[in-house]
Amino acid sequence: MSAAHPRHAENGARPVRLPWWAVALPVVSFVTLLFVMTPAAEARAADAPPAVLSVLHLLARLVGAGV
Repeated sequence: MSAAHPRHAENGARPVRLPWWAVALPVVSFVTLLFVMTPAAEARAADAPPAVLSVLHLLARLVGAGV
């Protein structure tokens, strides 16, 4: 057996290719969970425009943070 040939080539199987969303969805979920778990006292949203602040407050209420 030669190291130049991968194992999957010997039996004719093709490598599995994932669609873009199969990689993107777990990344988005992980970042969203980190954002939700961040305590509100440590958030630095005071410099944001009022429209962004109102959306953030609405999202916090929806997820149960009780801002």
